[in-house]
Parts: sequence; structure tokens; C-alpha cells
Amino acid sequence: MISNAVRVERLNRASLRRVIEPDVEVAGEPTQEQIVPDELLSVAGLDLELGPEQRARLAREELASIFHNGIMFEAVLMAGFAYQMALGADITDPRFTYALHEIGEETRHSRLFVRLFRQLAPEQRNPFIGGRWATRLYRLALPKLIKRPATLDAFVLAGEEVPDLLQKRLAEHPETDPYIAAVSRYHRAEEARHLAFARTTLGEHYAATTWSDRFAVRWIVPVAVVVMFDLMIQPYVYETVGLPPWRTWRAVRRQRAELRRECARAVLKALTDAGVVRPGAAPPLWRRVT
Repeated sequence: MISNAVRVERLNRASLRRVIEPDVEVAGEPTQEQIVPDELLSVAGLDLELGPEQRARLAREELASIFHNGIMFEAVLMAGFAYQMALGADITDPRFTYALHEIGEETRHSRLFVRLFRQLAPEQRNPFIGGRWATRLYRLALPKLIKRPATLDAFVLAGEEVPDLLQKRLAEHPETDPYIAAVSRYHRAEEARHLAFARTTLGEHYAATTWSDRFAVRWIVPVAVVVMFDLMIQPYVYETVGLPPWRTWRAVRRQRAELRRECARAVLKALTDAGVVRPGAAPPLWRRVT
């Protein structure tokens, strides 16, 4: 059987073979008026009367919300890796080296997302970012997250599986703006290694961690998966095209319930494969969200 150390060494070599500088190799900008086709908009199937200009604006606003959330998530991920590295006893461990690779890749992703966010020129307001109560919540929750290695691994799986599924649909649809499709393919290729690393280390961390870390993986992460999916496109995106934000968001949430469950099932499978959850014996909250 291949050891985890060997698996991580392979990921290190894969990251060395292909270092992509997005400002050079993924340069460009969207060129289509509507960058996401109608059937991939979050409101598809809701029978809303939106004109061409509204659909084009909504496509940009939705994608901007997704990229903004991606930037924030990757900042948390990098903070978690840096915290673990600062406490690491063995800097020659291949896991230490891979964490450096992943931080480097995430910084490049984030720079690309920031550039694309500016190009999309969104008009939305986000009540979950920058407000007094949101900031207090983040300051309370984030230190607890990054100090719990198994929980961080599970969050990595959740935070990568959700956008990966959305970007897969974007990359494969023939009517997606060519540049958006290229960005999606680039990001998915590198995130595949990140998912593999999280799946490799999750079992190790879970076996050696504290009861509170295990509790969070089993009872808090499933709730977080749902929240992350539902807020990937935040409610005030819809206000930019004249739709009632919260009522539309709730309708979208009901409409996309199966897609959300598909993401949750992918995370649960990774937990099961890592030995964190026994097959057929998932905790109640995991069963509910899948």
C-alpha cells in the first residue's frame, strides 16, 4: 500500500512540473455580453421575466459573488496552513513542502480572481462582508477554525468541492464566455491536487486530534457546507437587476437543493474514504444535508 508521505511527494512533484503564472498564461478578459448562459444562472427554472440586459448583468454579478467568496475562502485556507507550519516540528516533512506549494498556488488564484472581479465591475452590496456584526463573527470563528487541523481539512474539501462543481459546469458549457471557461479549467486543474492533499491528511489529523476538532467535523462542518453553498451567490446580487433579494435567494435555494446535496455528498465521501465516518453510519446532520 502506498504511504501518505509518498502520495504527498507525488503532489509536490506535480506542483513543480507546472507552475502557472495567471497574469501571463491566463491573461485576458471576458468578451461576451452575457458571460454565463441562461441555464447556468442561479435563477434558471424560476420562470422570471428578465430581459437580455438584465440576464447579462445578473451573470456578471453572480460570477463576481462567486469569485469574491473564493478570494475570502482562500485567505482563510492560507492562514490555516501558515498556522500549522509555524507549529510544525519537522520542516523536511513532504507535507510541509506541499503546504508551501499550495499557498503559492492559492495566492496566484486569488490575484487572478481579484483581476477578474474588477473586470466584472459588480454593483452588488454584500451585507456579510465588512459589517460590524459580520466582522465580529469572523474574528470569533476564524481562529477556532485554523487551530483545528481536521476541521480545516474538512473545510478545504467543502470550500473546493462547491466551486469545483460550479466551474465544471461553466467549463463544459459551449455558451460560456471563452475566457471564463479558461479560468475555470485552470482553477479546477490545480484544485484537484489541493483536494487530493486534504483527503490524504484528513484521516491523519482526525486520528490525532482533540475531541472538539472531531466534534466540529461531525456536527459543524455539515452546516458550514450548506451555508457556503447557499451564500456562494449572496442575496443582494439579485437586487442589481430589480429582483427582491431575499425572496429570490430563498427561491433559488429551494431550486438548487439537489445541487447542494451533490456537493455535500462529495465531502461526505471524502470523510468516509479517510476513515472519519464509517460507511452507512454518517452523523445525523451529515445524513440530513446529503
